[in-house]
Amino acid sequence: MHFFYEKITYIFDPLYHLWEHEKIHRKIAATLMLFFIASIIAIECNRQGWLPEGIATILPLNHFYAVQAAFTVVLILEVISLIFSIPRSFSRSVGTQFEIFSLILMRNAFKELSYFPEPISYAGNEEAILRILSNGFGALLIFSLLGLYYIIQKRSCAEQITSTDLYAFVAIKKGVALLLLTFFIIMGLRSMLNTLMGISHGDFFHDFYTLLILADILLVLSSQCFQPSFYAIFRNSGYALATLIIRIALAAPPFYNVLLGLAAASFAILLTLASNNLFHKQAMKHTPPIHSSA
Repeated sequence: MHFFYEKITYIFDPLYHLWEHEKIHRKIAATLMLFFIASIIAIECNRQGWLPEGIATILPLNHFYAVQAAFTVVLILEVISLIFSIPRSFSRSVGTQFEIFSLILMRNAFKELSYFPEPISYAGNEEAILRILSNGFGALLIFSLLGLYYIIQKRSCAEQITSTDLYAFVAIKKGVALLLLTFFIIMGLRSMLNTLMGISHGDFFHDFYTLLILADILLVLSSQCFQPSFYAIFRNSGYALATLIIRIALAAPPFYNVLLGLAAASFAILLTLASNNLFHKQAMKHTPPIHSSA
């Protein structure tokens, strides 16, 4: 098994350090700006009828689709960051999922703009405006609760397990992260091909969140081999439940999705408060560490 753990670490660590490199993030940011500008130009060319018929049928005619496309790319980047955060603690991984959920709400708010005429008018778009307000304020509230969640997490104590067990546990989480990254790339490519071919399909982010829930449960079960105490099992299972509520929120209709997201964030905060304050001695022994590649 040690050979297996070494191979996983050998594959995962270079990918992690490459993704977290500052130069990579700068290049991604510059590429995202160019992508947004190119999207606006392409849509305008389509509006003017300058594009071939095959391309024109794929591209939209509303400039606000460029905003939606840009936020979709941002969301893809955040999901990749989430995957690389899985080898960290359960609590940090859950925090990243709340980051993604808040971005999904923000993207949904901008997505409503694609249904507006140009120029924007209020008349006839009252329901869309309410959905924009709901998603926007919902994202803001999740963002605020997330800040409180991270403040509470900083007070957590370091985990006290043997270095051998820690190395094995982290290696297992790295293996799960590599599998999720592979599935995410496959699902993303399939979604892109369906879009180019004009085939109707759902939001693959929602489907990928189902995989995240299964991965969380798998990690909870594997953690029992290294942290068999009731405290650790309950705490990790609670964080997995919070991600399940997020998944339900993604499938919920407008307004209810925000309420479910706020319920999930509140649950995670209360769980952390109870863990740190009511079970302080157990937390000193079993709270997972928060560091880059572990």
